[in-house]
Amino acid sequence: MTRRWPLNLPNALTVARIFLVPLLVVVLLTKFEGRLILGIRKELVGAAIFGLASLTDWLDGYLARRRQEVTTLGQLMDPLADKLLITAALVSLVQMDLASAWIVAVILGRELAVTVLRSLAHGRGITLAASPLGKFKMASEVVAILLLILGRDHVAGLVVLGQVGLWVAMVTAVISAVDYYRRYTRMLNPAVVSLEAARRREADVSRTPSVPAARASGGRRLR
Repeated sequence: MTRRWPLNLPNALTVARIFLVPLLVVVLLTKFEGRLILGIRKELVGAAIFGLASLTDWLDGYLARRRQEVTTLGQLMDPLADKLLITAALVSLVQMDLASAWIVAVILGRELAVTVLRSLAHGRGITLAASPLGKFKMASEVVAILLLILGRDHVAGLVVLGQVGLWVAMVTAVISAVDYYRRYTRMLNPAVVSLEAARRREADVSRTPSVPAARASGGRRLR
C-alpha cells in the first residue's frame, strides 16, 4: 500500500500562502525610493501579493475537495496560514496609519479566542466547524484590506469604504466569537451529548436488520 505524500497540490498552495506573508510585510512597510518597485507603486504590488495569497485560500480548499486530497496536515496549516496572512496585513495597516489599532486588537483577539476554543474542543474529541459568520468575516477582512491598501494616497473613497469594511469585519468577528462559544458550551452539555449519542445509536439500529428478519430472509434464500 503506497503512502500518500502529505504535501500535495492543495497543501503546496497553503505553504505558498505562508511564504507570501513576510513578502507582503516587506513590500508594505519598506520605504522604497519614490515608493516604486520596478517602476510600480508599492501599494499595487502589496495589493497584488495579498490578493494572490487570498485567492490561494479559496483555491487550496476547492482543490482538496475536488481531488479528494484532504489531509490532516492541510487541515492544520490552512487556518494557520489564514491567521498569519490577516494578522500581518492588519498590523501593517496600523503601521501605515490606515487602520485603528483598537479595531485590529479586537479582531486579532477574536482570532486567538476562537483558536483556543477549537483547541479545547479538539482535546475533547469535538470539531468546531467554520460557521457562515466566520466565512463572512474573512471575506469582509479581505475586501477591507484590499481597499485600504489600494486607496492610500490615491482614492480617498476607497479608504473610506475600507474603513467601513473593517468595522463590519470587527462586528462580525465579535458576533461569530460569541457563536463559537455558544456552540462549544452546547456541545459540552451532557444532555446534548447524550441526545446526540442516542440519535446515532438509533440510526445505527435502523440501518441494521433485526436477527429474526435476517434469519427469515436467510431461510427464504435457502428455500
